[in-house]
Amino acid sequence: MTTKYTPLKDHDTPIKVLFTGYLCTVGIGYLFALIQILFTHGMADGKFGLSVDDIVYSYYGNRSGTVLEQKLNGSMKDNAPEQERFKIMEWVRDGANSDDYKADGIDKIIESRCVMCHNKEASGIPDFTQFEALKALTTEDTGATFASLTRVSHVHMFGISFIFMFVGLIFSFAETTTTQYKCIAIGMPYAFLVADILSWWLTKIHPMFAWLVIFAGMGMGVSFMFMWVTSILEMWLFKPVFIDGLGSRYLQMRDSTDASFADRLWFYAKTLGKKIKPAAAFVTEQWLTRGWPVVKEWLKKIA
Repeated sequence: MTTKYTPLKDHDTPIKVLFTGYLCTVGIGYLFALIQILFTHGMADGKFGLSVDDIVYSYYGNRSGTVLEQKLNGSMKDNAPEQERFKIMEWVRDGANSDDYKADGIDKIIESRCVMCHNKEASGIPDFTQFEALKALTTEDTGATFASLTRVSHVHMFGISFIFMFVGLIFSFAETTTTQYKCIAIGMPYAFLVADILSWWLTKIHPMFAWLVIFAGMGMGVSFMFMWVTSILEMWLFKPVFIDGLGSRYLQMRDSTDASFADRLWFYAKTLGKKIKPAAAFVTEQWLTRGWPVVKEWLKKIA
């Protein structure tokens, strides 16, 4: 069948350089995003490495202590000596009194260890030059606020969707992948992006949804890598990989008359769709009993 587009390997070299430059840049950006997650959410439980507990503490919160204590024992643990951290936690447990804030020397510790990042110029994090902002963190750790989730959600939805739009556009010129695989690979990131954002809100309501955060993030990563690697190989290594190398076996499987993996995946997707109704009923029930009352209470406070 004659293709109705110019395959990646047949594009002019300047176009290949343009595509490759973009893919390499967003690939490096994606890598740094993963590293950033390890140093923020991955330290929520005080241990390096992303776990289900990290996700729960980040979105649902650790209801066994205050926000400030959890941070001092988690992602902020390496920013101050143990003695100073214990002094701050002792002040918190004694009621976080404003008079003791200066009398116990807590203000000096905050100024030398925290204000370098937590100041009025920083965006998205509390300003510790204001005592009220620090005091607000001495309450029970309930995880991310609905206000912060709203802000981060719309930024991620806009920004990441643009990244996947251009990665998908470049990948759409691939010729080694069937139309079915292309549609699945290009559509997957958007489905997983919506699931990822939704999972933050669901985990905020109930910690059982923390697994969905990890699953959705892995789905985005797998689809991104598949499109990225396929595009780079077709542009610069088509003959050694797909003609003379291991890729030739894949092309033989692709052209086989047997049912493809995409066909089987579509069958399982339709089967899974039939199971969505009871799952949707459960999510709706959880929203009405747990989520909506919290949202109403929050709306009353800001009204």
